[in-house]
Amino acid sequence: MSMYDIILKKREGGILSKDEIDFFIENFSEDKIPDYQASALLMAIFFRGLTKEETFLLTDAMKRSGDVADLSGIAGVKVDKHSTGGVGDKTTLIVGPLAAACGVPVAKMSGRGLGFTGGTVDKMESIPGFRTSFESAEFIDLVNRTGLAVIGQTAHIATADKKLYALRDVTATVDNIGLITSSIMSKKLASGSDAILLDVKCGSGAFMETIEQASELGNWMVDIGKAAGKNTVAFITDMSQPLGLAVGNAVEIIEAIETLKNRGPADITALSLELSAYMVYLGKKAKSPEEGYKMVLDKLQSGAALKKFAEFVDGQGGDPSVVSNYSLFPKAEASREIIALTDGFIKEIEARTIGRASLHAGAGREKKEDVLDLAAGIILNKKVGDAVRQGEVLATLFAGNGQKLEDAYNIAKTAFSISAVAVEKPILIKKIII
Repeated sequence: MSMYDIILKKREGGILSKDEIDFFIENFSEDKIPDYQASALLMAIFFRGLTKEETFLLTDAMKRSGDVADLSGIAGVKVDKHSTGGVGDKTTLIVGPLAAACGVPVAKMSGRGLGFTGGTVDKMESIPGFRTSFESAEFIDLVNRTGLAVIGQTAHIATADKKLYALRDVTATVDNIGLITSSIMSKKLASGSDAILLDVKCGSGAFMETIEQASELGNWMVDIGKAAGKNTVAFITDMSQPLGLAVGNAVEIIEAIETLKNRGPADITALSLELSAYMVYLGKKAKSPEEGYKMVLDKLQSGAALKKFAEFVDGQGGDPSVVSNYSLFPKAEASREIIALTDGFIKEIEARTIGRASLHAGAGREKKEDVLDLAAGIILNKKVGDAVRQGEVLATLFAGNGQKLEDAYNIAKTAFSISAVAVEKPILIKKIII
């Protein structure tokens, strides 16, 4: 078997076998295949595509290229929740405690953010003392004790994916449904949970901008998850505007806590309840998503989910008093408001633009080695469809110095558009793929 023959076969539209895909991934992972041949195969795949069977085989090979977590020591049905990413998306910090409070073990591995804001791990590190690195036995014990743990994804999970993505990024082969699916699902399957809930974002602040693109990706990922023996469900949700009101790191933790106190923004509260209801259903603690919804709503209203969040923080070495004392979070040095210039209704808050502004304020990374300003970010005062009066504050920006604040302000102010006539609010949950 040779890489030349594999490249030629795919170039001519052939379907790759398990042995051929395993040969490629195994040898590429061990640096036995040069980048120019791997790039040639990626380009052939980009133009010829992958069948779902090929995508499953590629996903499985990439999963096996690194460590595969063994969560068998955790009692119960483990449910993982994954979002394809967006602006202001802090749902993991809400749905985790809601599901865990209902008895569903949530053992989550999260990466660090690259782009608009930090990842879940970065956000949690804005809590004083919070640890995101644990040995496997300690991690399993933590989940068994508290029902919830979030740790940093190890460098040895789906190692082939990291190498392949670096090549895709510089060879214009990122935007291929089979390659996207295998990249996401190889890491999810390697994380060891029994069931997977996917939140696929669509809109200007998401990788998939249209509902058609997001639905196709959701369907492919659900099919691959099921082929791997994992009960998998995908939500298609709106990312045309930021989710919630807070965009950043510490500010998003505070908003998550406020949501667990049942006084969070309407959109993130609604989405978190729906997502966690399905987690409870997938975790076999409810006979239907509707029963799961009643359970998580009770945990929210009773304060049980907030208590679970505090237990989770304490279990990972953080200061649980942040739940009631927000002054413990890092504070930004400078702030500036964006003011409405006219009366009307918010027509658009362009999510990608707000994300870029947050990055320039210091809340995100352009390169992996960039250091985050955990206090930087943006707080919105309005959402699409809201009425606004001239002179009202649309948003407040926070940054570590005046220059970063000025850069972020010049970007963020262009995200807002105001209509003279009433505007409908966007549909938050567009589709559920079961």
